[in-house]
Amino acid sequence: LEAFSKAQAVIDFTAPAATVAFAELAAQARAVHVIGTTGLEAEDLKKIHVAARHAVIVRAGNMSLGVNLLTKVTRQVAAALDEDWDIELVESHHNQKVEAPSGTALMLGEAAAEGRGVALEAVSDRGRDGITGKRKRGDIGFHAIRGGDVVGEHEVIFAAAGERIMIKHIASDRALFARGALKAALWGQDKAPGEYDMLDVLGLND
Repeated sequence: LEAFSKAQAVIDFTAPAATVAFAELAAQARAVHVIGTTGLEAEDLKKIHVAARHAVIVRAGNMSLGVNLLTKVTRQVAAALDEDWDIELVESHHNQKVEAPSGTALMLGEAAAEGRGVALEAVSDRGRDGITGKRKRGDIGFHAIRGGDVVGEHEVIFAAAGERIMIKHIASDRALFARGALKAALWGQDKAPGEYDMLDVLGLND
């Protein structure tokens, strides 16, 4: 708490248990808490929500400008198309990444589900293997590729009979995540306590 009290902002790319503990400390210290940690469960998010009553929390599955633009576009395209268009998300990362799908893929999946007006949990389709039967109408599919030193690639595919729309973001330098996190930390300095995301930071939320 002493360390947090001396900070204007805390930039946190750690692990879920640590992030929850840091959220409580940041709330006590009234420091801006920028969260890039992925793999957070529903219970973790509830605790972070409580902490946000007392401090600014900026949380995003990805801090890059490009990915957040992709998120907004994904929501808009999903809203414009009906369930005749299947939605699939493909993400690629280095071979040391410990979770799948990536936090960014889940963020894109949430955006697609919001565009369709459904809960992602109800339509998420992951890890197909064996005789799975035909694809369920309205599902959002996830596919994870792991190999080498890939920084991060995310593609959203909208596929219908006779045509496809494919939107892709490629990250080639991890420094872009640091730049986004610093931008979020500065942005949050004069904001009221609450939960925000990078679309707020970038002025892209409707």
